Amino acid sequence: MSFAYYTQVGKKLLRRGFTTGSCAALAAKAAAQLLFSGSRPAEVEIVTPLGIPVKVPVVEAALKNNEACCAVQKDAGDDPDVTDGVLIYAKVCKTAQPGILIKGGCGIGRVERPGLDQPVGAAAINRVPRQMIRQEVQAVCARFAHQGGAEVTISIPQGAELARRTFNARLGIAGGISVLGTSGIVEPRSTQALLDCIALELRTLAAAGNRGVIFTPGNYGEAFIAAHVQLASARVPTVKCSNYIGAALDFAVAGGFNRILLVGHLGKFIKLAGGIMNTHSKVADCRMELFAAHAALAGAGRETVARLMQATTTEACIPILEAGGLKTAVFCSLLQNIQTHLRHRTGPGVISGAVLFSNEHGLLGQTGTVAALINSFQQATYQ
Repeated sequence: MSFAYYTQVGKKLLRRGFTTGSCAALAAKAAAQLLFSGSRPAEVEIVTPLGIPVKVPVVEAALKNNEACCAVQKDAGDDPDVTDGVLIYAKVCKTAQPGILIKGGCGIGRVERPGLDQPVGAAAINRVPRQMIRQEVQAVCARFAHQGGAEVTISIPQGAELARRTFNARLGIAGGISVLGTSGIVEPRSTQALLDCIALELRTLAAAGNRGVIFTPGNYGEAFIAAHVQLASARVPTVKCSNYIGAALDFAVAGGFNRILLVGHLGKFIKLAGGIMNTHSKVADCRMELFAAHAALAGAGRETVARLMQATTTEACIPILEAGGLKTAVFCSLLQNIQTHLRHRTGPGVISGAVLFSNEHGLLGQTGTVAALINSFQQATYQ
């Protein structure tokens, strides 16, 4: 593999990869060259929209019945991409009519909901990869003076299996994975990929008419929601947002959502009381300081404050508060702060709220807006 570009991420130097869109364009170019020349190319090269050239070996090639098929291998670099290492195929055949027709074959998903990059019913090959494929195949046609056009079918045999490890089903893409990428290059930052998925899911939901949403960081939150009848019966979608609370709120507001409920474990959501909207421990960790400060405001003595500061987990803080008769007052104070920061982040015209829970102690509290939010969700009166 001749592709070797690096980027600095924190203290590490990480290798970039190339997108499924680049792979599709590479495979299509190789297949077109094989079709028109009759000779198998050993390697193929394109220049990505970012201006970075990508040259890779052609892994498989076949020419039969006026159709050529070639495959290249996806290389995601140091990004934890589920498609890393898979083979992406392109089959090319000549057409009498000018133009390049692009189709999705085995393992390519189909769009089932509005709001995505492609219309309902189309193969989930996004706009920029389509442009890349079209450009490369048209260039080969021109080089060999072909007066007609070409039909290109992109396939990823492992696509249906890989799709189970992605958000595709929730986004409204069925039967396989998407061919993606706007720059042609995979930046080794899973953060951006996750943010893109959250934004895309919200755009899809908004296009379907949703104006209410429940955000939860992950599996704990989903399990808590499923176990509580009022939350589970809400007629609004639940979206996983990982640590990126602030970004999820921003995406939702931009998408026109006006009812937003957050459901999260105390270990993450206590940080919202300090205005911290990215709850990853690498960004900030003031959990015990927040407990200590709000306990002090509720009348806790120096010894209690010290014990809270020395606690190893947020779960361990709860019995300390209970022993001092402070639990109700402290959580009321924390939730008031959370509500203030949520209101500040979402701005006017949006009703937001938060539910705090712990795995050991269950429901710990909720902001004052939650009861009305849940009622509006259940009655579908939040439009």
